[in-house]
Amino acid sequence: MTYEEFCQKFHIHLTSQQTEAVRSIEGPILLLAVPGSGKTTVLVTRLGYLVHCAGIAPENILTLTYTVAATHDMAARFASYFGKELGCRMEFRTINGICAKIIDYYSQLIGKKSFDLVTEDKLIAGLLSAIYLRVEGSYATEGDLKGIRTLITYIKNRMPGSSEINELDKEADCRISEIYRIYREELRGRGLMDYDDQMLYAHNILSKSPETLGYFRRRYPYICVDEAQDTSKIQHAIIRLLAGGRQNLFMVGDEDQSIYGFRAAYPQALLSFEQNHPGATVLLMEENFRSNALIVEAADYFIQKNTLRHEKHMRAAREAGADIREIPLTSRGAQYAYLAKVAEECRIQTAVLYRDNESALPLLDLLERREIPYRIRNTDMVFFTHRVVQDIQNIILFALNPKDTERFLQIYYKLSTYINKQAALRICEISAEKDMAVPEAAVRFGHLEEKTEYSCRAVWLHLRRLPLDQAEQGLDRIAQDMGYRDYLKRAGISDSKLFILKAIARHEDSLQGLLERLAVLRRTIEEKKYDAQCSFILSTIHASKGLEYDRVYLMDVADGIFPETVPERMENMEEKERQNYEEERRLFYVAITRAKDMLSVFHLNRKSVFRTELFSQMKYMKFCDAIGEGLIVRHKKFGEGVIVEAGQTQVLIQFGNRQRRLDLKTLYENDLLVL
Repeated sequence: MTYEEFCQKFHIHLTSQQTEAVRSIEGPILLLAVPGSGKTTVLVTRLGYLVHCAGIAPENILTLTYTVAATHDMAARFASYFGKELGCRMEFRTINGICAKIIDYYSQLIGKKSFDLVTEDKLIAGLLSAIYLRVEGSYATEGDLKGIRTLITYIKNRMPGSSEINELDKEADCRISEIYRIYREELRGRGLMDYDDQMLYAHNILSKSPETLGYFRRRYPYICVDEAQDTSKIQHAIIRLLAGGRQNLFMVGDEDQSIYGFRAAYPQALLSFEQNHPGATVLLMEENFRSNALIVEAADYFIQKNTLRHEKHMRAAREAGADIREIPLTSRGAQYAYLAKVAEECRIQTAVLYRDNESALPLLDLLERREIPYRIRNTDMVFFTHRVVQDIQNIILFALNPKDTERFLQIYYKLSTYINKQAALRICEISAEKDMAVPEAAVRFGHLEEKTEYSCRAVWLHLRRLPLDQAEQGLDRIAQDMGYRDYLKRAGISDSKLFILKAIARHEDSLQGLLERLAVLRRTIEEKKYDAQCSFILSTIHASKGLEYDRVYLMDVADGIFPETVPERMENMEEKERQNYEEERRLFYVAITRAKDMLSVFHLNRKSVFRTELFSQMKYMKFCDAIGEGLIVRHKKFGEGVIVEAGQTQVLIQFGNRQRRLDLKTLYENDLLVL
């Protein structure tokens, strides 16, 4: 079947760039596809082309996707194009799926049973909890366990050396190198492997068993990889081994959309694709069919500031629509009332996007109080079990029951008591023996030094007043007067959770009421039914990737929140610092390219590098659009003139009897031209 016949039979309509990608078959090929460029359509169409036009058996094509859901979606899309019968012969798998197949084949080859795969989260959580207690000497919270599992995944996927693993101890809140070592030993000792081990073992098998490697290379001479920017270092290594020999590898991705660095995504593999695969071809799909032209142009300008990327420019298939809106507000908290009003009047698909789940909690709280419908994607419970939140809960509960010695031992060193551990244990013994409140035991029988006793009396005074405070006032008392914020600074812990707690506390009369409200919110999130018909959507940016919305509002765009950190010296960033900052920029880029028709960004009356860059470009675009032939202008140095010729980057102006060609960017940035 010719390509023309193929297109006619299956009603295929593609652009020239898409067509080139579909018809590229042999050798290593990297397709860089900008947001909204029809990536999945091209990948599925190419699979059909391989079978119908190139005569390749569907069983010889392996298509790898990022998630199980993506494999099902792509299989369904292929079947809708080319029929269920052919679809059943195609192989769509995750990397873990093909790794499981490799391990099974090798086990049969050597006649030895492989390790059992751990699929129960409870088993891993229990194992890590015990290891954490053994290494750290304290009990792990749910937040701690999530952080540890993320770090273990990062280590196994990045394939670092032992020195690099030890370096992680400096950044982590625990001795992750030791926890990781014991965890691996425990799994091996029990004959178990987790999903990350599955990839390590498969890579090891392919590297050391020529027979296994040869079998899979013969079985899958054609390999397609989707979402390549989210693929980790170990995954790229596995793919490189499988594609060796004939090297018929078709990899689709976009390093500008790589936002999973914390999960060990390795976009550097796309940048070094030609080096790792000699003779490789790099193709581009640069046309965005999703967003209006203003959004596309602003997004493209924004991402160009990154350096760790291929040279490409996103262009719009649609015309310009509504301007990107900057919504000025007096404070971060003002976003919630504004968005609640939007939700109340919402009639078209509207998404509120944010960097972290906790950003949405005060808004979610307000929507629930006002009984305004919404749907939410990908919310977890980590906030409620975070150490800061648990500390605040423990301080409040101790204020309500000052005889609780167990809670006292969890909080005394986090407040300005200056009591040492030995004294704290002695005071708790006295409190239990005499059945009196811990603060009273400390002052009457603690034999504390004069300065320490003075500090304790001040803390105890605030402690007695806490149950009488309004909730927001009480939180300020804990943070400021009782020294908790100073503890966070000493420990190098962010105080961002305090803001979220205060935003929720604003609607409560007492700290006890705040605790009850937190419990209600947690239960609400756990039990909330997903209403697919509701037009008002709350989502993290990570969860929104691959999706699109008619209207998008971006929350918490401010330095220190999003991006989380801003380098002090942009021009002299260290490699790790640059990688982290550029990923933050990519996350913002992904967020703004989710919007189809309208994009709104809150201006929170605080510094924001990203917001400033975005709206600076918008103003520049308006400046350029206003410049046309015949327009009379005034230059600050050359005086009055007439535009003779207007280009995309330069403008020719007649000043008296002399013409000057001037750079538009220079004119705009230095405010040299009055229209």
